Amino acid sequence: MDFDLFVIGAGSGGVRAARMAAARGMRVAVADNKALGGTCVNVGCVPKKLYTYASHFGHDFRAATGFGWQLQGSAFNWPELVHAKQQEIGRLNTIYGDMLTNAGVTIITGFAHMLDANSIAVNGQAYRAKHILLATGSKPYLPPKEWAKHVITSDDIFDLPTFPHRLMVVGAGYIALEFACIFNGLGAKVDVSYRGDSVLRGFDQDVRQFMDGELSKQGINVHYHSNIDSINKTSQGLMVTLDNGVKHEVDQVLVALGREPNLAQMGVAELGIEQHADNTIKVNSVFATNVPSVYALGDVVGGPQLTPVALAEAMTLVDHLYGEGQSRMDYNNIATAVFTHPNIGTVGLTEAEARAAYTAIDIYRSEFRPMKHTLSGSNERSLMKLIVDQTTDRVLGVHVVGEAAGEILQGFAVALKCGATKAQFDQTIGIHPTAAEELVTMRQPIMQ
Repeated sequence: MDFDLFVIGAGSGGVRAARMAAARGMRVAVADNKALGGTCVNVGCVPKKLYTYASHFGHDFRAATGFGWQLQGSAFNWPELVHAKQQEIGRLNTIYGDMLTNAGVTIITGFAHMLDANSIAVNGQAYRAKHILLATGSKPYLPPKEWAKHVITSDDIFDLPTFPHRLMVVGAGYIALEFACIFNGLGAKVDVSYRGDSVLRGFDQDVRQFMDGELSKQGINVHYHSNIDSINKTSQGLMVTLDNGVKHEVDQVLVALGREPNLAQMGVAELGIEQHADNTIKVNSVFATNVPSVYALGDVVGGPQLTPVALAEAMTLVDHLYGEGQSRMDYNNIATAVFTHPNIGTVGLTEAEARAAYTAIDIYRSEFRPMKHTLSGSNERSLMKLIVDQTTDRVLGVHVVGEAAGEILQGFAVALKCGATKAQFDQTIGIHPTAAEELVTMRQPIMQ
């Protein structure tokens, strides 16, 4: 064998597994035909958060006048933002390369595919490995429609040569809405086409309805119960026709309808590796496939599509292969944030999930105008919600919509992981004046 572990995919999960295995003395290789760091570093979490920061300045400049600031001549320069982002991503790519090299991992640049259960080919060269790890992530889903040739995905939008002053977003999941809010904040006119009746399917219903209103306040026009019928090029851009007959001429159409496993030409079917109906790979609790030497983790196995999840799965796998083998993933109470404007932070069960799983629950809900906006002039509001099991008093879910919701929720995620009760929330002294203190000062459940 050339290697103990051969990792296909240099994203978050693959890099973590490679480094940790190498640290335990294993001979490890990682192969990828794209920049190191995977989706998160190159076309996901990192550039998206940088662009989110950029978009908030537009809101902040408007708010500043309420606090006595007189701002003259501010203007947004898209090429400068793109260039700054590219420099930062390049820096991170270098850091990832250095981390792998310093750990003793062999980096192979090129498209890798499996020849058999222990053989991998890259650039025409074959390698043998005791274990193979598929950590190839996911890619944006594009519907098999004629109009799809005119659209872009989240992979493309960060590096557009010109700023899209008129943007149509197709979809209303968290990726779609994050980009809708980013480009709205940067000054674009944004329309959203969505087949449903409320954004963010799968989130708590109060959060969904609250965000419907907040998006509308910002001037983001969500066209509910609509699908794309056709897209045609015009002299000024693209003419989008919805299935309700409404037409919009825009500069770009961003399709954000979810993601699918990135497994094309990897040799999965040829090896007989079992897959789910959505083509994600079937694995057990230690991420083993039905082929004993092949493992898989991250987006490609269909779990929560979150970087920290892939990192934790990688640690579980390395412990199984080269450690004590006691580690197992716990997918309960995984906190997540949506970097819309305003932000969303959520951990634990939604109200619907809690009602389905528990006999009786209490709901604590507070909606208010943040202190900042008493002077800013903005009509933005915040939402806080707790879901509590009546029998045990344990807090089952925490949901926040408002500025820095993700930052607020990290600590409460620890509390839920520890099994915190509503009484313990009540005994906690709040930090005043903050929005977060609302989560420890709500005393009366709402009438149900």
